[in-house]
Amino acid sequence: MAERTGVVVFPGTNCEHDVAQALALVGAEPVLLWHGEATVRGVDAVVLPGGFAHGDYLRPGAIARFSPVMEAVAAFAASGGPVVGICNGFQVLTEAGLLPGALQKNRALRFMCRPVDLVVASDRSPLTAGVPVGTRLRIPVNNFDGSYVCEDRVLDELRAEERVVLRYVENPNGSVDDIAGICNAQRNVVGLMPHPERASDELIGSADGLVLLRALLSARVA
Repeated sequence: MAERTGVVVFPGTNCEHDVAQALALVGAEPVLLWHGEATVRGVDAVVLPGGFAHGDYLRPGAIARFSPVMEAVAAFAASGGPVVGICNGFQVLTEAGLLPGALQKNRALRFMCRPVDLVVASDRSPLTAGVPVGTRLRIPVNNFDGSYVCEDRVLDELRAEERVVLRYVENPNGSVDDIAGICNAQRNVVGLMPHPERASDELIGSADGLVLLRALLSARVA
């Protein structure tokens, strides 16, 4: 039986079904988790998908971090469970303190929706386990607040501890150190701005996103 992967849904989330479909393609059993639930219902991994949680009022993720489900997500992460935040999900994870730094407006102050080239910078995360460092992937971005920033001290830690998971080949949004994705110190929580679920079929441009989602499933099995 495929492992169960929770997909958190906030009011304004719009990528939950795309993520669920992509997870099913790699053999997972997706389970939609409403933000008002105070449990992750015994799933084996959790994904916070993209969208505009609570309309991105105040700032992206600032309201979503207070949803009851986030206490359950935090407890799940503290127990070592794998958690992945995609785009708006990445923003929620930083607001909730599950990942360091913050996401600010893109350098060009424009909404960006296009494929970008990424390079795997670390294989020490549940999203890149078994994927050779240096692997190039083509995966779309779709955001306005996608520029990752952090204090110099945090950046030094991310570099020294190999916690930068993905980097842009050509930085599209002004993220510090070309960062497209990072993980926490325990290496089980990952945030990334590109959308792997939107690169799940060569017919729509790329299936490179499945490389990351398969790694997530394999990491839980290993």
